Amino acid sequence: MFPAENIRDWRTLNVVDPDGSKIGTLESVYVDTTTDQPFFAAVITGFIGRRQLTFVPLTGATVSPDHITVTVSKDVTKNAPSIDTDGELTVEQEPDVFAHYSLPYTGGVRRLARR
Repeated sequence: MFPAENIRDWRTLNVVDPDGSKIGTLESVYVDTTTDQPFFAAVITGFIGRRQLTFVPLTGATVSPDHITVTVSKDVTKNAPSIDTDGELTVEQEPDVFAHYSLPYTGGVRRLARR
């Protein structure tokens, strides 16, 4: 994993899939509250007037000076849970984000915090 203290520097970087296809632009990072490590990227996707924040896992991601490469394909992210660009991920929505990517989720506590 990469240092959590640098995540603010990642804002506005392009997020690309393993093939180099652009998924969107990084808006913020959600950290796992149990480890304080980056866990999901909130990526601006869509078209002007219909933009949204789509959640993309950061497990196995690599950061370079001009982009972040994630391990999931752009096609997988197209149907991923999303929120309005001025919205906030609720505790009720968290399980859906984890389930979309077949990631384990323990209910009952808030797992993600925006940074």
